[in-house]
Amino acid sequence: METRFTDNPFREGIVARRAPEPCALVIFGATGDLTKRKLVPALYNLAHEGQLPAGFAVVGFARREKSDDEFRAEMRAATGQFSRFSPLNPGVWDNFARGLFYHRADFTAPEGYAALRQRLEQLDRDRGTAGRRLFYLACAPSEFAAVIEQLGAAGLAHRHGPQRIIVEKPFGADLPTARELNRVLTNAFAEPEVFRIDHYLGKETVQNILSMRFANAIFEPLWNQKYVDHVQITVAESLGVETRGAFYEQAGALRDMVSNHMMQLLALTAMEPPSSLAAEDIRDEKVKLLRAIRPIRPNCACDCSVRGQYARGTVGGKRVAGYREEPNVAPDSNTETYAALKLHLDNWRWSGVPFYLRHGKRLPKQVAEIAVQFKPSPAVLFAAASAVPLQSNTLVLRIQPDEGISLRMNAKVPGTALNIQPVKMDFRYGGAFGASSPEAYERLLHDAVVGDSTLFLRGDEVECVWAITDSIRAGWAENPTAPALYEAGSWGPRAADEMIGRDGREWRRP
Repeated sequence: METRFTDNPFREGIVARRAPEPCALVIFGATGDLTKRKLVPALYNLAHEGQLPAGFAVVGFARREKSDDEFRAEMRAATGQFSRFSPLNPGVWDNFARGLFYHRADFTAPEGYAALRQRLEQLDRDRGTAGRRLFYLACAPSEFAAVIEQLGAAGLAHRHGPQRIIVEKPFGADLPTARELNRVLTNAFAEPEVFRIDHYLGKETVQNILSMRFANAIFEPLWNQKYVDHVQITVAESLGVETRGAFYEQAGALRDMVSNHMMQLLALTAMEPPSSLAAEDIRDEKVKLLRAIRPIRPNCACDCSVRGQYARGTVGGKRVAGYREEPNVAPDSNTETYAALKLHLDNWRWSGVPFYLRHGKRLPKQVAEIAVQFKPSPAVLFAAASAVPLQSNTLVLRIQPDEGISLRMNAKVPGTALNIQPVKMDFRYGGAFGASSPEAYERLLHDAVVGDSTLFLRGDEVECVWAITDSIRAGWAENPTAPALYEAGSWGPRAADEMIGRDGREWRRP
């Protein structure tokens, strides 16, 4: 059944996607935070909006002893806390909870998967799932291979009915481990059945990048080296590593954020128009773009990249500890909590246009944005009359918070004198369409259920990104200086300002 939105003139004629056919979703790691905070609340939200079929089933797979009823009670409490529809609708929850089940087994035990197969076959009969299965790896990355191999050995990955597998990041820790994970995955599943999930791609503004570029004639003709001076992609976090010190010591900012989320933003911003909106056509263009990134040779890494680490400081009026003082962090750690890169794309569209990427923890605010700065207009008409130089036009896509798009342009100030100042045209999704944006996991889970892989990463795409970041890490290893310290609550190390400053540019202040 189609749902039409008529309560807001901006939503006139909008038609919701049809609900998918019944299937069974098996979540490996069902007692973890991801399941409680994101996955089950997202599934409930989809059910609340009529986007799940009546026979949809969820099987939580984990090691702890638990009954179906205990699992349902825990998921109800978590969903009540984390769903965007709160308080819960009793009728919707009861109907949804009838499809929640729990399966206790060890990730490496063949008998557990044999019993899982029997349970799924029972769900085929009871709920009409007809052999349609979706396996979600919400467990630790160290357990991915064991789960995948056991699924294959139990015959759950090779069936006549549709089956798919969702893999959470990180997709390896470098190029060799990513290749090995891809090998294990494609031994059990065909590549079109593998859905590598990056929750950033589920955010509304990220999805809107292609619509903004290719559905508006005023932008795409200017989207090239003739008119664009440079592009800045910023993902700033005000939080520190919190309780993730042990993980972060192994990952660092480059692996944790730049090698996945930010490279995806770069690819969508700079890719060529796809021949269609089919998933493979879009992903083909993303891979072409990633292959066009000029490799950063290890001996040049220090000129095109900066790494930093936060020290004590003040964030939001509160004194906070430095990274080396955080729990489970080595007191002499050289792990970066800030990374800035300057990348060049060796293709016709972007030749000579630098792309600046920066990500850091304990920065002044939580913000993610893409800023396209256009080349300045000739100043000959206004140089003599205007009191200040003209500022360049900048198009900003805000990913979080306050998802939307703004355009900075120059306008005359009212009065008898010719004074020109920048003004901003601002569009916000919530204000325009009168509805809150769905959570990223809602869109991604729905797409996985219906088999739409557009917003998921392909194996060759993952390997392209690791090749880029591995060369940067190799350069850092050849020049083993400690990360530049920056005060918590600042916008990062001075070295990052110096890197962009050598090009006669400066970082935006979001």
